[in-house]
Amino acid sequence: MGKLDGKVAFISGAARGQGRAHAVRLAEEGADIIAIDVCAQYPTVVYQMSKPEDLNETVQQVESLGRRIVAREADVTDFPALQKAFDDGAAELGGVDIVVANAGIGPGGQSTDDEQWDDVVNVNMKGVWNTVRVAVPTMLTQDRGGSIILTSSTGGLIGTPVVSGGMLGYTAAKHGVIGIMRTYANYLAPHYIRVNSVAPTTVATPMANNGDLSMLKKFEPAIARSLENAMPVDYVEARDVANAVAWLASDDARYVTGTVVPVDAGLLNKR
Repeated sequence: MGKLDGKVAFISGAARGQGRAHAVRLAEEGADIIAIDVCAQYPTVVYQMSKPEDLNETVQQVESLGRRIVAREADVTDFPALQKAFDDGAAELGGVDIVVANAGIGPGGQSTDDEQWDDVVNVNMKGVWNTVRVAVPTMLTQDRGGSIILTSSTGGLIGTPVVSGGMLGYTAAKHGVIGIMRTYANYLAPHYIRVNSVAPTTVATPMANNGDLSMLKKFEPAIARSLENAMPVDYVEARDVANAVAWLASDDARYVTGTVVPVDAGLLNKR
C-alpha cells in the first residue's frame, strides 16, 4: 500500500524536470495524476522548453506504475484553459486531494528587461496563484481536506547579486510564492487543507542546464557564487525535491502547514 492510495494530484509543469518527478513519485505512492504543461516555447526563455512528447513520456511513466493520469496542454497564465484542464481531470479521476503548483521558467533570453520581468512574474507567481485557485473550490466542496504544495526556491528566501529584469522578476516571484502560500495556509486551515512550499537549490533539470554549471561559472561568476551549496554538490536531483513533495502530500505531514521546506544542500544555512 502507498501513502497516497486513493488520492488525486493536480500537478503543473508536469511534462519533465521537477514536475515529472513529482508525478512519478506521487504515483509510486498510489496517487492518480492530473498533469498539465504548456508544451511550448516562450521567446524570453533561452533554454528549450517542454514539448508534447515530453508530456506523453510523463503519461507513460505514470501508467507504467498502474496509476491513472489525465494530461492536458495548458498555460498556467491562461486561467480559462487551466480551469478546463483541471475540470476535465477532476471529473474523470474523482476530484482532487493534492495540488503541486510547480510550473515555472528561468530568466534569460535575448529580450528586454521588461519582457523578461513580465513573463517570469506571470508564470512563476500569477501561474501559481491560478493553479491554486482553479482547484480550491473543488477541494472545499469535497470537504475531505488535502495538501497544496507551491514550488518556491532558495531565491525566494534570499536576494541575488544580479539586477537584470529577468533575475529580479524571478526573485520577486519566488518570494511572492511564499506569501501566497502563507495566506492560503491561514485561509484553508479550518478545512484541513494544508499549504506549504518547497525551496530547492539548483536542480538538475533543463532549466539549470541539467546541473552543468560550468558555463555559468565561466561567464556569470556572481550568479554561480550565489548558487554555491554548503554541501559539496553543485545541484540536487528532481527526485530529491519530489521526496519532499510526497512527504508534504501525505498524512506523515498532517499537521504541517504554512511552512517552507528547503531542499538546498545547506545553501540557506550559509547566509
